[in-house]
Amino acid sequence: MELKVNLPDMLASEAQAAGLLTPQAIERLLREAVRSKAVNELFETADRLTAANIPPMTMDEIQAEVDAVRKARRERAGRS
Repeated sequence: MELKVNLPDMLASEAQAAGLLTPQAIERLLREAVRSKAVNELFETADRLTAANIPPMTMDEIQAEVDAVRKARRERAGRS
């Protein structure tokens, strides 16, 4: 994908001098931003779960959920 960005001259000069306008640097910046966003969303979800006062699942309950998901995937794939 080709990306065109309009930046203020001063910012563009500073970014260029810092080596941040290369394809590799932009890719790294975007990957870090995506990762950071995912982590923030994870913590926001954890905060909502805590606020909902839902009791934690037991290991047996977790295993039952995992087993159910695996079974459903096998059935969708045509294997029983």
